[in-house]
Amino acid sequence: MENFERPNLTNMELVIISSLLQKTKRGDDYRRLSLSTADGSATYPGVMWANDLRKFQEERYFRTGNVIKLTNYDPPSTYSDYVIHDFVLIKEGKIGLSLSEITETYDKVLQYVKNIKDAKLRDFLASLLKDYGEAFKIAPAAKTMHHNYLGGLLEHTYECLEIAKDFLDKNPKIDRDTVYSACILHDFGKIWEYTIDTDTGAITYNNSFTYKWVSHSQWGYTTCMSAGFETVAKMIATHHGRIDWGAVIDLDAEGLEPIHYLLHHIDDLSAKFGKTTVMDL
Repeated sequence: MENFERPNLTNMELVIISSLLQKTKRGDDYRRLSLSTADGSATYPGVMWANDLRKFQEERYFRTGNVIKLTNYDPPSTYSDYVIHDFVLIKEGKIGLSLSEITETYDKVLQYVKNIKDAKLRDFLASLLKDYGEAFKIAPAAKTMHHNYLGGLLEHTYECLEIAKDFLDKNPKIDRDTVYSACILHDFGKIWEYTIDTDTGAITYNNSFTYKWVSHSQWGYTTCMSAGFETVAKMIATHHGRIDWGAVIDLDAEGLEPIHYLLHHIDDLSAKFGKTTVMDL
C-alpha cells in the first residue's frame, strides 16, 4: 500500500468552506467538514463524530467562513478524512449581507420597480414588495447552489436586473417592463421555500411550502398568470430551462417566443458568476 503523507494542521488557521450535519446508519449525528487554507491553495476533508460534536451545541461554530484552529485531531490514512476531536474558533464568518448592504441593494431594486412604465405591472410589484419586502430582504436564493446566505435572494435579484439592463440597452426593442418584472419575481417564491436562521445563517427547506406549491417557479408562474401577466409568467416558468431541472415549462416546448428564453440566461449568469456564496462577500 502506498503511503500518503498528510500535512500537520496543528495551529494552522483554516476556513470552513462547507459543513453538513448528517446521521449514521444507527441514527447518531456526525458532521462532514471541508476546510481550506486562508489563501484557498489547499483543502482538507474532515469529519466530527457524535461524541466530539456534543462540545459544540451551537450551529454558529460551523458557519461557512469561520476561521478555526484544530487542537485535537487524528490525521487520515490513505484517502480518509481528518477526524476532528476539538478546535477553537478564531473568527466568525459572515452569514450574509450587512444591514446597510441590504438597505442599499433593496433601494436599488425598488428604483427598478419605480421605473416600470406599465402602471398595472408596477403596482403589482410594489404591492408584493410592500407585503413581503422584509422577508425578501433576508431570504437566501438557495440552500447550497448559489447566493446561499442572508440577503442572497436580494443580491441575486439585483444582479439579474443589472445583467438585464446591460442587454436591454443594446436591444431596445425588447419590453423592459416585462423583463425587469420577471427578474424580480422569478425567485420571489423562495421567501417561503427556504427558511434562514438570522443568527447562524443556517438554511433549511420549508416542507409545507413545497408540499403546497411544489416549487418557487410554480408559485411565480401561477401568481403572475392569475394577475394577467402571461409573458412574465412564462419567463418564470421556463427559467430553469428543463423540466427535470425544475422548470414548469421546458424551453424545448413549442410556441415559445424569444423573450421567454431571456430570463433563463440572465438567471444562469448570476448563479454562476455573481456573488455565489457568502465567501464572495
